[in-house]
Amino acid sequence: MSLHQLWFRRHSTKFNGASYPVQRGAAAVFSPEGKAEVAALVEHYMGNAKLLREACEKIGLTVFGGVNAPYVWVGCPEGVDSWGMFDRMLEQAQVVITPGAGFGAAGEGYFRISAFNSRENVEEVCRRIAENLG
Repeated sequence: MSLHQLWFRRHSTKFNGASYPVQRGAAAVFSPEGKAEVAALVEHYMGNAKLLREACEKIGLTVFGGVNAPYVWVGCPEGVDSWGMFDRMLEQAQVVITPGAGFGAAGEGYFRISAFNSRENVEEVCRRIAENLG
């Protein structure tokens, strides 16, 4: 057998699928320690979502989500489209949100705030929303 054929077979077999480090990482998620870490991370992000929900509700916005997923969907105020709300949040509160129009026509009229951040940053976002948009 030629060296090329041996090398090709080795690479075809060895690199067909997830790498060993990725496999080990995936297996670690299902260990008792991994499950505890994942639960703590989910609890952290859902706590962030709760804070974001409450901050938006306190200024009179209609809020969806953030209960079973770390994304908070918020209805835009009357007369403001999702890009207008993006501009308002950025200019008045220095907060970046995702305009709902980016998710298609059904997203227009809404914006999304992600809870994937540190607690300190989320608390700052909530403060800025209350002080600058309330």
